[in-house]
Amino acid sequence: MTDRPAHSTAPLDDLSLPPCPLDVSRPKILDTLAQGRNLVLSALPGAGKSSRVPLWLVNQPWLEGRRILLLEPRRVAARALARYMAALTGGQPGGLVGYRMRDESRVGPDTRVEVVTEGVLTRMLQQAPDLPDVACVIFDEFHERSLIADTGLALCLESQSALRPDLRLLVMSATLDVAAVAALLGDCPAVACEGKTYPVELRHLPPKIRAGQVVGGGPASTAGAGPLLWRHMADVIAHLLQTEQGSLLAFLPGAGEIRHLAALLEGTLPADATLCPLYGNLSAREQDAAIAPAVKGLRKVVLATSIAETSLTIEGVRLVVDCGLTRLARFDPASGLTRLVTERVSLAGAAQRTGRAGRIEPGICCRLWAKEQEHGMRPHIRPEILDADLSGLALQLAVWGVTDPACLPWLDTPPAARMTVAQSSLQALGAIDPQLRPTALGRQMAALPLAPRTARLLLWGRDNGLAPLAACTAALLEERDPLARATGKQGTGMSAAGAGCDVLRRLDWLCRDTGTIKNADAARERLRSLAQRLARQPGRTDKPCSQAGSKTGPSCGQQSQLKHGDNLFSRALGQAANLGRLIAVAWPEQVAMRQGDGQQTSGGLAASTPFLLRSGRAAQLASDDPLARQDFLAVAEVDGAAPHGRIRLAASLAEQDLTELFSADIRSEDRLSVSDAGLVSARRQRSLGALVLEDAPLPRPLPDQCAAALCEHVRNKGLECLPWDESARQWRARVSLMRELEGDAWPDISDAALLAGLEDWLAPALAQALGQSEKQSRANALATLAPARLYDALRGLLPGNLHRMLDRQAPPEWQVPSGAMRPIVYGEDGGPWLAAKLQELFGCVDTPRIANNRVALVLRLNSPAGRPLQVTRDLASFWRNGYPAVRAEMRGRYPKHPWPEDPLSAPATVLTKKRMAERQKG
Repeated sequence: MTDRPAHSTAPLDDLSLPPCPLDVSRPKILDTLAQGRNLVLSALPGAGKSSRVPLWLVNQPWLEGRRILLLEPRRVAARALARYMAALTGGQPGGLVGYRMRDESRVGPDTRVEVVTEGVLTRMLQQAPDLPDVACVIFDEFHERSLIADTGLALCLESQSALRPDLRLLVMSATLDVAAVAALLGDCPAVACEGKTYPVELRHLPPKIRAGQVVGGGPASTAGAGPLLWRHMADVIAHLLQTEQGSLLAFLPGAGEIRHLAALLEGTLPADATLCPLYGNLSAREQDAAIAPAVKGLRKVVLATSIAETSLTIEGVRLVVDCGLTRLARFDPASGLTRLVTERVSLAGAAQRTGRAGRIEPGICCRLWAKEQEHGMRPHIRPEILDADLSGLALQLAVWGVTDPACLPWLDTPPAARMTVAQSSLQALGAIDPQLRPTALGRQMAALPLAPRTARLLLWGRDNGLAPLAACTAALLEERDPLARATGKQGTGMSAAGAGCDVLRRLDWLCRDTGTIKNADAARERLRSLAQRLARQPGRTDKPCSQAGSKTGPSCGQQSQLKHGDNLFSRALGQAANLGRLIAVAWPEQVAMRQGDGQQTSGGLAASTPFLLRSGRAAQLASDDPLARQDFLAVAEVDGAAPHGRIRLAASLAEQDLTELFSADIRSEDRLSVSDAGLVSARRQRSLGALVLEDAPLPRPLPDQCAAALCEHVRNKGLECLPWDESARQWRARVSLMRELEGDAWPDISDAALLAGLEDWLAPALAQALGQSEKQSRANALATLAPARLYDALRGLLPGNLHRMLDRQAPPEWQVPSGAMRPIVYGEDGGPWLAAKLQELFGCVDTPRIANNRVALVLRLNSPAGRPLQVTRDLASFWRNGYPAVRAEMRGRYPKHPWPEDPLSAPATVLTKKRMAERQKG
C-alpha cells in the first residue's frame, strides 16, 4: 500500500547530521561523482556509508531535481534504513527520503532518496531504460552478490553506455573485491574507509561430541547441524545472558532452526530478556519489532537468519552467537530442480556477523566451530548467478533485447548450461519464441513483480475466468510454504497440521477466517495482502471464455480485475476445483503421474509413492499424504535433494483437465518391443512427454513396423543375434579383404557399418519374411528370417559387377593339383588359409595366391589321416627344407601312401599306392 507522503521535511543544509567515520572521505566521494564518474566505496560496518552517502548527494548540482536510488538486498533493511535517514532529516518516509518494494511503497513528489529492493530497479529499467528521473544508482551491500543485484548493475552499465552517460553508479560494501568491481565500472576510482567498530572478543566454542553422540540430523541436514549443535547453542546463549550485559543476536540458517532453538530456550532466559525471531517471511510488523530498541530495563535475544548480517543495526546488541551455517538455493540444470542447501558461512559472512557485536560498544562473538576449520571456509559468498534458476533473468534479458547474456558486462557471466535450461522453460511457458525473443505474453509476465511461472499462472487465470483463484494461488506459491513455516516440518512429507503437500489445503487456510494455525496468523495476513495486490495488477482482458475456461468461475465479464467490494477469498474457494489446472499451466513439465503403490524407503522409516514427471524425472510423495492416492498431480515444487526428488507442493489434476490443457502436446503412437528371444510385441500408446496416458495391445502390427523394431533390437544386441551361417560369414570376410586391398571401391560391411545401415539391408528382408509368416508377431520374429534369406540380404549390398570380381579375386575355394576343390577360409588372423593333404600338393612349386597374386594363401598341410603336419606360406621352402624330415617321420606311419623323394616330380593324389597302381593298370 502506498502511503501519503510526508511533506514536513527540513532542507538538508539546515540539518546537522551526526558525525560518522566516513566524513573524512566525503570530499573525495563528492568530487568523484561530480566529475560524472562511477565509484566503488569499501567501508567497514558502522562507517555510515548506507545512511550518509545518499543524503550527502541530495543537494549536489548534478542531481538537477532527479532522484537517487539506493538498492538494498532485503526489505527489512530497506524499511529500517529509509526510516533512519528520514529521521536524520527531520521527516518521515515519503518526504525527502522514501522507500519502494514489491508489497509496500512510501514515496512522494518531494522524494529525492528512494530506497528500493533490487527487483524494483529491474522493472524500472524495463519500463524506461534511460532512467530519466534518476541521477545516481547506489548498490549497497553488493558483496552479497544476489542475482537481481548483478542483473541490475549489468543493465545500468549498458544503459549508461548507450543512453545515459551522465548516470552515476556507486557500488558499496564492507567486504568486496574492489579491484574487480572497479574494473567492471570502467576502471573507476575506489574509496576505502576503516569505519568505526569497537573491539570484539572472538570465542571459538565448537560443540563437544561425546562417544555415541550424533551431530547430524534435526532441522538442518548438513554436517555439524543437528540436535547437538542446537542444544549447545542454547547453552551458550543462556550462559552469555547470565554472565554478560546487553542484547544478544544469534545467527541460524533458517526459520525452522529459529523455532527449534526458541523452544529449547523457553524457560531458560533471564526475566529481563525478550525473545524475537527475525527472518524474511515474517510480517513487516514482526520484523520491525525485532530490530526496534528494547524497552527500557529489558534486553533482546534476536534469533535471525543471514538477513541480519548487513545494513541493520539492532540497538543494544553487544553479544553475537554464530552457528556458522547459512541456507542457500541451488539449482540443478540436469534435473531442472531447485533445492535449499545448508552450507558453511563464508569468511566474509562470518566477519559481517562478528561485526554486529561491535557497533555500539565492545562486544563478544561466540563462533560455534573450531578456529582451525576456518582454513577450509570459502573467502566470499558464491555469487547467486552461478547457482540459481535463471528463468527470471532470461526473461528480463529477452525483454531487454538480449539473447546472449555474454554481451552484457558481468562480474560473473551466467553459466551457458543454466541459461539454456531457463530459456527452454520460458519457451514451454510461451514467454519467448524459438528465436528467444519475448512474446506478447512474455512481456506481460516480465512486467509483473513475480517469478515467471507464477506470473504465467496469474495471467492464465485472468484470461480464463479464474482471477480470484489465480491471485490467491500466485501469492501462496510466490512465497515459501506457509504451513511448513508455521509447523516447522518443512523437511517431512506431512506437516504437523496434516497439510501434506496439497496446495488446496494452503488455499483453504489462506481464504477462510477460521481454523487458524499457531505461528501462521501473521503469514496469512501478509499473503492475503499480497493476493489482494496481485488481484489489482493490470492484465490481459481480451481473451474470451473458451473450452479452457473455469469449471465454476465467474462470467467472461468478471475475468479481469476484481471490482471493489468483491470477496476475493470466498470467490477463490469457489473456483478451487481449477487449482490443478492453474498449477499445470505454470509448471507444465512437472505434471506427474502415479507409477504404483507406496514402497518402503531404504531406511524402512516411511513409505513413499513413486510418481513420474512429464519431463521424465522420478519423484516421490509420502504414502500417508492424501494426494498419494491421486493418479495425476500438478506439481509446483519438487525438492531436488532426494535421489528421485520429493514432491513438496502439488494439487490433484483430473485426467480430463490434463488432456484438455495439453491436447496439442499429446502424442499417439504404436510402440513395439522385442524380447531377448526376438519376440515382437506391440502396443498403442498415448503419451504426454514421459507420461503414458493410455497403453493398449496392438494385435497385428504391420510387417514394416515389426521390421523396424527388430532392427533396433539388433542394433542394441549386436549382429550375433542374427542367424548367420558359415557362407554368410565367409562372404563378409572375402569382401572385407577386397576392401582392405582396394579401398572404397568395395562397400564397408564391418559390424559398425552394418548396424548403422540396418534399415537399408536388413529391414526389407525382415519385412518380407514376416509378411510370409502366418503367425507374424506371435512367433519368434527373428526365427522367421532363414539364414539363406539373411545371406541374400547381405549379398544385396554388393553391386552386380563386384560379385563376379569377388569370385575371381577372393574365390571361396581353390583347386589343388590333385584336382579336388578345397575351401579357402577367410577372416582369421594370419590371412586366408587352405587345408589339404600334403600328397594333394605334389608337383606344386609355389604357394597358391589370390587377388591377382597379391595375397599368398596360408597352407595347412595335413597327413593322410587329416592331422596337421605343417603350416606354411612358402611352399617352395617347405619342399626344400621341411619335407625331407616330414617324409622320414611319416613314411613309416603311413606306408600305404606315397612319400617320394622328389615331391615336385610326383603326381598329386589322395590315393594310396595300391589304388594308384590299380588305376594305372585299369
